[in-house]
Amino acid sequence: MDRPVLPPTLVALDTNFLLDLTVPTEWAQDLVELFRRRVKSVEFVAPPTVLIELSYLAEHGANLGQKKMARRALESLVRIWKFHPLNFIPVGHGIVEQVARRIRGSGMIPIGEINDSLIVAEAALANCTLLVTSDRHLLEADQELLRRELAASDVEPIAIYAPKELLRKFR
Repeated sequence: MDRPVLPPTLVALDTNFLLDLTVPTEWAQDLVELFRRRVKSVEFVAPPTVLIELSYLAEHGANLGQKKMARRALESLVRIWKFHPLNFIPVGHGIVEQVARRIRGSGMIPIGEINDSLIVAEAALANCTLLVTSDRHLLEADQELLRRELAASDVEPIAIYAPKELLRKFR
């Protein structure tokens, strides 16, 4: 008898986490290894806005080090780290923009943090369980209000965690 195939557990990664993976920070690599060991069929994904941010930083980063880190993250994403870049069909992009506007309009994330709201909306629309980030704007967002806003937009709720917090929880 065939066992049913369960859908993968999707974990969205923010730009800052991917940049952290390019330098020898043991905790970033530890988190990826820990999830791969403990979470059955986990898949790490990079939302479209994260890919855009990395591309921008690779070309226009604040300094040579940041440019190199962004290039390395883009080069390593699929080939080395085995992460999956996300993309949405055009109608999906429209939904993402609406959800992101709703998130910013609620005051959870500052109005000017457009990319942060897009990343949350993209991860939620892709049915990710978690968003791993070090971004203060995202980590300080009211999780209950976020859950309600996402539900009102007919997308799945997503939990936002700092990588080091996840390491402490799962070790």
